[in-house]
Amino acid sequence: MDGNKGKLIHRCNIPVRWGDMDAYGHVNNAVYMRYLEEARVQLLDKIDVKLDPNGLAPVVINIGCSFFKPVVYPDTVRIDCYVAEPGRSSFMTYYEVFSQHDPDKLVSEGYAKVVWIDHNTEKSVPLPDDVRAMFK
Repeated sequence: MDGNKGKLIHRCNIPVRWGDMDAYGHVNNAVYMRYLEEARVQLLDKIDVKLDPNGLAPVVINIGCSFFKPVVYPDTVRIDCYVAEPGRSSFMTYYEVFSQHDPDKLVSEGYAKVVWIDHNTEKSVPLPDDVRAMFK
């Protein structure tokens, strides 16, 4: 991740479950998407965003993850969540993932673009003022 990852706004710990591992004996790559999703939902909850499937709410339109070091059970990952690049209706979230076993070494990093939409019209809408405030 480049130096422009934005503002650190949330940090969480997620325990690694036995079932998160794959045939190679480490956390499966797809499971990281769930970890990032959990961190993002916690971040949105922290700023009191309601996930309303019938109203105005955020959706993810782009997501990615890079892997640097395997994580194995038992462990707990710490995810640092950053927000950046606010636009009219969207912003970027960036994530740094660390293992409890080596808390200073980055094991993964990811991103997701979040867009506010009106679920009834399926069109983007301006970011709510309280969401925009988290960038200050």
